[in-house]
Amino acid sequence: MEDDSHVDEIKVGLEKKLDAMVLHELYGKSKTAPTADEREKARQEYLERRGIPDSFRW
Repeated sequence: MEDDSHVDEIKVGLEKKLDAMVLHELYGKSKTAPTADEREKARQEYLERRGIPDSFRW
């Protein structure tokens, strides 16, 4: 039983890390993508993943 809880903790930690890496990549793309359309797409996806409501976005 105790081993299962450690496995679950590890899975949760890895999922959080992966989410953080994806957010970091999207943020970077939103600043450095070659075209304005690509930057805007990355920005919108970043805000969506962060849970920022549409009414709060510019």
